[in-house]
Amino acid sequence: MKKVIIFLISVVLCINIPAIADAKEKEDENVKAKSAVLMCMDTGEFLYTKNEYEHLSPASVTKIMSLLLIAEAIDNRKISLNDKVTASQEAVKMGGSQIWLEVGEAMTVDELLKAVVVASANDACTALGEYVGGSSTGFVKMMNDKSNELGLKNTNFENCTGLDDTVKNHYSCAHDLAVISAEVMKHKVITKYTTIWLDSLRGGETELNNTNKLVNTYNGITGLKTGTTSNAGFCVAATACRDNMNLVAVVLGSETSEDRFNTASYLLDTGFANYQIITPEIDKRKIKTVKVKNGVEKEITPVVSDNVKILTEKGNGDYTLEYNFEKSVTAPINKNQRLGTISVKSKGKKAKNIYLVAPKTIQKITFAAVLREVARNI
Repeated sequence: MKKVIIFLISVVLCINIPAIADAKEKEDENVKAKSAVLMCMDTGEFLYTKNEYEHLSPASVTKIMSLLLIAEAIDNRKISLNDKVTASQEAVKMGGSQIWLEVGEAMTVDELLKAVVVASANDACTALGEYVGGSSTGFVKMMNDKSNELGLKNTNFENCTGLDDTVKNHYSCAHDLAVISAEVMKHKVITKYTTIWLDSLRGGETELNNTNKLVNTYNGITGLKTGTTSNAGFCVAATACRDNMNLVAVVLGSETSEDRFNTASYLLDTGFANYQIITPEIDKRKIKTVKVKNGVEKEITPVVSDNVKILTEKGNGDYTLEYNFEKSVTAPINKNQRLGTISVKSKGKKAKNIYLVAPKTIQKITFAAVLREVARNI
């Protein structure tokens, strides 16, 4: 019996040891963080992942969700950059990075937003959150609602700043933060601030120095946000653009500030060195008209819905296009209704669908419509 046990243990060890060794060999020593991802923001594809769904404190990288909601409020004209925001007691008492707001002090949305993006000011972020959400609690609910809307399953916010010394259930993960970063960078109002290196407020009395050191060192950097607390370690969501390709590297839980920036730079460099974005050239001569049944017009010529970008490995830019159309459609036809697709294939595999849609609305033909048409032609 003893020999059997010894034999079984040796078999288990023989099976497990190589597996462990392989796992260690696959780890990239240049990625010095608990969790990290590299994502193409143009397509949403992940090019590198390490513990991408692990729940971690994001520190001030939390603020990318705050920035997204503020940017949406500006773009939707619910607030404007010139609006004056008055600092509350709650905003003023925020610790960590701040611009030392005083109770009752008023600053514009533009000034406060600059303070949040450049200097990671917790008091400015809280003031803006209250302004957009009606209260800090209301704004945090908006943050979690937006997270759910984006389909993020490993994120829960308890404040808008990322201060984690008093919260119990405030977490996110590298995957989710990359998705939020891509959403933020769609808003030009935010990119107005993300590459500022040095600036000031209060007529030069308050200096602002960007916490993202890559802004001053990395070629093609476009943003976005750093974060540091004793619980979270050193974190960063770094975005960059080269040759029309937009990447984001999210790094969480590095031991030093240098490690987070070096890791982010390494991941971005790897992405730019190995991948490229191609935009398929559509042959408009191959876009056919579609017959319309029972419509006030008898046919319609579809148009391309969006410019589609395809991510490929460098040196593999070959692709083919396959055009497919509806033979006929029945009125009424709504504007942007799908009438066909262009299948983009790379290496023989379907890579992406480009949708062909109706450029206008076509009403169903009625007796009244016929009378109008007759009257027009008399």
